[in-house]
Amino acid sequence: MTATSDVRLPPFSANGLNLALRVTPPEDRTLSPFTGLTREHWVATANDLLDSAARFRSSSGSRYAFPGRPSRQGTLVDGLEGFARTFLLAAFLSIGEPGEASQRHLDRYVAGLIAGTSANGDSECWPPIGHVEGSGGQAQVEAASIALSLHLTLDTTWARLTPAEKDAVANWLRPALDKETSPNNWYLFRVTIAAFLEAVDRGDAQTRATIERGLDLIEDWYRGRGWYSDGDGEAFDHYVGWALHLYPMLYARLSGNGDLLSKFGERLREFLEPFSHTFDRNGAPLYMGRSMTYRTATVAAISLGAITGHTPLSPGQSRRIASANLRYFFEREATTDGVFNSGWHGAHEATLQRYSGPGSPFWASKGFSSLMLPAQHPFWTDTECALPGDTADFIDAIAPVGLMVQATAADGIARVHNHGSDNIKPHDPDAGAPDPLYARFAYSTRTGPTALHNPSDNDFQIQYRDVWSARRRIHNAGSGANWIASWHHPRFPKFTPLPASDDAGHGSLFPSARVQSVTVAQGNLEVRIHRLRFPPPSSPVRVSGWAIADARPEDIRQTITGNSSQVRNAEGLSSQLLALHGFAENASASAASWGTAFGRWAMLPELHSSTHESLFVYAVSLSGSADALPLQNRVRADVTGALITVEWLEHASATAINLDDLDWGHRRPLC
Repeated sequence: MTATSDVRLPPFSANGLNLALRVTPPEDRTLSPFTGLTREHWVATANDLLDSAARFRSSSGSRYAFPGRPSRQGTLVDGLEGFARTFLLAAFLSIGEPGEASQRHLDRYVAGLIAGTSANGDSECWPPIGHVEGSGGQAQVEAASIALSLHLTLDTTWARLTPAEKDAVANWLRPALDKETSPNNWYLFRVTIAAFLEAVDRGDAQTRATIERGLDLIEDWYRGRGWYSDGDGEAFDHYVGWALHLYPMLYARLSGNGDLLSKFGERLREFLEPFSHTFDRNGAPLYMGRSMTYRTATVAAISLGAITGHTPLSPGQSRRIASANLRYFFEREATTDGVFNSGWHGAHEATLQRYSGPGSPFWASKGFSSLMLPAQHPFWTDTECALPGDTADFIDAIAPVGLMVQATAADGIARVHNHGSDNIKPHDPDAGAPDPLYARFAYSTRTGPTALHNPSDNDFQIQYRDVWSARRRIHNAGSGANWIASWHHPRFPKFTPLPASDDAGHGSLFPSARVQSVTVAQGNLEVRIHRLRFPPPSSPVRVSGWAIADARPEDIRQTITGNSSQVRNAEGLSSQLLALHGFAENASASAASWGTAFGRWAMLPELHSSTHESLFVYAVSLSGSADALPLQNRVRADVTGALITVEWLEHASATAINLDDLDWGHRRPLC
């Protein structure tokens, strides 16, 4: 493979970047040989988004009422969200691209700011910032974006307000400092607001205590290797980059605290080493965790590293990842009428959370933070260059967080094997419905998890009384150079009031029942191992692989031969399973009628057995090659008691895992 041919993105489609109000600038394959994008494309896209969004302004400009399903907070808060998140984009653009166009954008937000914080009580006023459980709770989130936008643009926004208008803005923001907030990254919103108040000479003991509290929590949530948990517990997803690194780094930079900037910066550098490998060659980020509709926000940490200099990537590498990400979404119908729709490629309801509103996707603005860099910065002027993943496979088990990154040079796909991230707080019960965004054993850049009540992908399940088990709380059990392990209690959720409801509580419980799991990786291959302890007797067992999606069911082909199952779509994306131990010859494939974020219809390979067996070993593959070799020719496994030896036939190598040598935490209290 050569970095000058196979790994370049193809020329733009006839629609360019699908901009609504302006023409896509021409490609520049000299400066940007891999993506064709330059700073001109980023500026044009930002201007297009802002001008398109402005068409949905309220009469005073204090709310941006984008079309779409309202969030549970209601349309008034949704309008505030649309204002705040687009204001952040305007702020980033104005710093690196000062001039008439960016000032025109800021003028709109200054007018909206004055109207939203006015004391006249009309319909244009923003709701007061309240406790997290009320609609005012969401206002805390949006207040942080407003405060950060003002902090970044003091001379061009704040300085233009009258003393009375400044008082009104500060009085609207300050209640955020003493209201109850979500026990996670929301504490950083309070830090951001307090930092702004201090920057405009409105600091006091309350702002200082708020900042100290947030920074103390960051230390408590730090797990190592640059990774934070999003609050107590084990929650590792894109919030690590677009929130838990972004806000502390910007606080340290804006406050001029060199010591903090150095500490947080070194963590960011360490985080970006494996995180940069989680982006597909085509620009797609890893599809895992909540709030995926923020789309380009996934490159916020990449841009932040370039802005602060705390990155293992060269400027040309950073821009290549970010520009490929921009192309990925804007060539795949992420906007409608020039504004972000609620979904992934296009509108996709299953991508959304209950808190998602029509303005939520504009947290994508965080991915445009690189626009703060001036046109002369190396991020924009250096030539795009090769990435290590162009020519070499990558596997890295991130021990502190229970995630293993696996990326393959042959097809550019990135995957993560999840043995540590469950997004369940320590005080929450290990019960209820499984969360498809955290419960699965693996996630990738070209497959999405299937929806709740569809056949689950990348799963291990036991059936008891017609209920398939759920993987909820995940207990990290160790890792090595190319393997990672965890265990969980199989739960049998009781959905109420109907079998296909979203909410579920405790169902049948089996004391001390555990599923001990190991994933071993090599190239684009995986071998998954599961050992049962005290399962329900004589119960069916089901394992599944990657879900392959396409627009129509006839575009997905399946091949089932005894102990193996393969599905592939029209683009050649292939998912395979091969039974190695513990299964009879009863492979199958199931349809997921709600599809995934990558297509309206999906299918996934499956293997079946029962709890008469206690050890299950099977090979798994996700490949971008239509002519992927059968797994029978690529991997074998020898099982001798608790010792499993995996033979990688193409590499003439082997990996041995002795299950009895791992710490399964038998003496830990059961949850």
